Amino acid sequence: MGCRTAAVACGPVPLTISTVNVNGIRAAVKHRSEANRGLLPWLDTSGPDVVLLQEVRASEELARDALAPVLDTGWHLTMSESSVKGHAGVGVLTRSAPSAVRVGFGSAEFDDLGRYLEVDVDTDLGPLTAGSLYLPKGAALSDAEKDIAKHDEKVRFMREFGAYLDRLVRRRRHVVVGGDWNIAPAEADIKNWKGNLKSPGFLPHERAWVADLLAAGWRDVTRELFPDDAGPYSWWSWRGKAFDNDSGWRIDYQLTNKMLAGRATKAEVERAAAYDLRWSDHAPVTVRYE
Repeated sequence: MGCRTAAVACGPVPLTISTVNVNGIRAAVKHRSEANRGLLPWLDTSGPDVVLLQEVRASEELARDALAPVLDTGWHLTMSESSVKGHAGVGVLTRSAPSAVRVGFGSAEFDDLGRYLEVDVDTDLGPLTAGSLYLPKGAALSDAEKDIAKHDEKVRFMREFGAYLDRLVRRRRHVVVGGDWNIAPAEADIKNWKGNLKSPGFLPHERAWVADLLAAGWRDVTRELFPDDAGPYSWWSWRGKAFDNDSGWRIDYQLTNKMLAGRATKAEVERAAAYDLRWSDHAPVTVRYE
């Protein structure tokens, strides 16, 4: 909490929130942890207060086992695993226990698929609602039956989730929804945007959906802090030289309501120093609020 001494006055302690698609929690913690490059060393050095996790791809029991070293030090894990084994799954790590937990957003189709989880937690800046999102990737609309199904699933998710977000943005408290949105909102958010005009994640109706969220009051705090920059990208393919050439996509971001956006002072994508130091194909997106 804030403090005051005879010599020094100090206000609320800053709040740092990170979001990261871990591409499998066990792999991020164990199999990619050599040379001090895994999720646990990152947690120790980056020092976030809230971490929004996506694509956990494990049961809560297995996730807790993987994260045991940090849970033993006082971190709290809240999870929503998918009913499809080894698929999706979202979680939230907090330094204090949440006062409330909500799984999903009231969807009969999606709530048990590990796509969205929300917690309320008390912070030094005041009460916070933090949501972790793993939005379906979708597919370009083609004649293939599989592509049609994936495309239509994403459209249904966006329709239902968008209606929920329209209500959530009006809550009179700090609100953040962070995660893997699987949509690059604008040309500046993809290195090779001209080559991806028909790719899922950059389709016109997907970008229009994000634009509608911003028009409804959501704030893309990273873009606001980097208004003229390409990226900063948060996902790079494992294949080829995408990472080395920084040929990435900005599909991981934090949307906040107006109340919290006004407190955002710094944002960064915590990109690994080299390809072989990556512990996910995504990098953490970290925002400091004061």
